[in-house]
Amino acid sequence: QVRMVESGGGLVQAGGSLRLSCAVSGTIFSIYSMGWYRRAPGKQRELVASITSGGITNYAKSVRGRFTISRDNAKKTMYLQMNSLKPEDTAVYYCNAYPVAFAWSWGQGTQVTVSS
Repeated sequence: QVRMVESGGGLVQAGGSLRLSCAVSGTIFSIYSMGWYRRAPGKQRELVASITSGGITNYAKSVRGRFTISRDNAKKTMYLQMNSLKPEDTAVYYCNAYPVAFAWSWGQGTQVTVSS
């Protein structure tokens, strides 16, 4: 059974930074493309960034240049470095396989709150 544990969220002022982590167990992590997703209050879940097994990255237009996705296959862990945070980045952040059609059961996510 695949399990993902997201961590690193918190409350930060606008312009601040956070680093999210996603620890994956129960599968061969290295072969999967992975993504960070978020769900803001009253909005649908959206893809924030993705990374292939080979390290090719892609970002939503709203976070490009501010967020950096990375992975450590040996540690079965994925990261999201978030800089220059904005109030509109406030959401629960989740990790899962990419694309979402291949997603496993969703974890608890980690709350990111950016105050203005």
